[in-house]
Amino acid sequence: MRTIAELEAKLAEPSEALVKDIAAIDGDIMLLGIGGKMGPSLARLAQNALKQAGVHKKIYGASRFSDKELKAELEADGIETIQVDLLNDSQLQALPDVKNVIYMAGNKFGTTGNEHFTWAMNSYLPGRVAEKYRNSRIVVFSTGNVYPLTPVFSGGATESTPPGANGEYGMSCLGRERVFESFSHRYNIPMAIYRLNYAIDLRYGVLLEIARTVKAGKPVDVTMGHFNVVWQGDANEWALRCLNVCSTPPAVFNMSGPETLSMRWVAHEFAKRFGVEANIIGQEADTALLSNCSKAHKTFGYPRVSILQMIDWIAEWVEIDGKTWNKPTHFQEREGKY
Repeated sequence: MRTIAELEAKLAEPSEALVKDIAAIDGDIMLLGIGGKMGPSLARLAQNALKQAGVHKKIYGASRFSDKELKAELEADGIETIQVDLLNDSQLQALPDVKNVIYMAGNKFGTTGNEHFTWAMNSYLPGRVAEKYRNSRIVVFSTGNVYPLTPVFSGGATESTPPGANGEYGMSCLGRERVFESFSHRYNIPMAIYRLNYAIDLRYGVLLEIARTVKAGKPVDVTMGHFNVVWQGDANEWALRCLNVCSTPPAVFNMSGPETLSMRWVAHEFAKRFGVEANIIGQEADTALLSNCSKAHKTFGYPRVSILQMIDWIAEWVEIDGKTWNKPTHFQEREGKY
């Protein structure tokens, strides 16, 4: 892939399993917080799956849409966009009622110094959304940051690992989960909690950050020495397929690739592709923010895009100086300060 158009097309390719699953979902689909990194490609993936399934459902996308160009692009793709401030309750209540909601709204970066807004977005708003959509099924985007750091040899936190959020962002995301869970019990709302850690495409993500650091000859600090990643196209597909496995109480899924990846190994893989030496500094800690996603893989299958394919694609993207987003992941953060 060498262009944004090719990237977007790849991200929007549905699998046969998604086509089958989306055809089985009754009702329209609302993406709350569509303006983030994953929302636009998720919407296009849903549209393509519906077309291949030969069924008609509306895909709504709600966001502040500070990027007016994105709003126009989504409308051109057949998404019914709605400009809304979700924290404005009258605007929230005016949204159309739908059978299926994918909740992607939230705040992470910039939390430090603006904690009150993060808690409002991540823990207060979920209760208002759950009240509004108490007759729907809801997939709730969450994060592996609700877990503590775990020993690298353990294979990562499972869905039964007790939460141990580190820092206000992780705690507020646990608050999001608990609030949705409470309303699921109260109104018998079918839900799925989607704990993602980490999605990547060619424009952002852990692999891109390592690749650019290696290519520039800068030091790669391996203290946070291990991590999980998954191709955004696979992550989007699983989010849509979660609509068929919502339950009360909520079903919980860790979402990422199957590997516990070594940052040192990944840095050397990029170095080989660039024909340079990786400048490694630091020593790997015994713990990392890791998720064991065996439950999701049993339910939805393994990712279609492998880690070596992701590395190849990103190495080529960096070589051609492809467009990137200024959205660092801060995956090296061990104190939970975002």
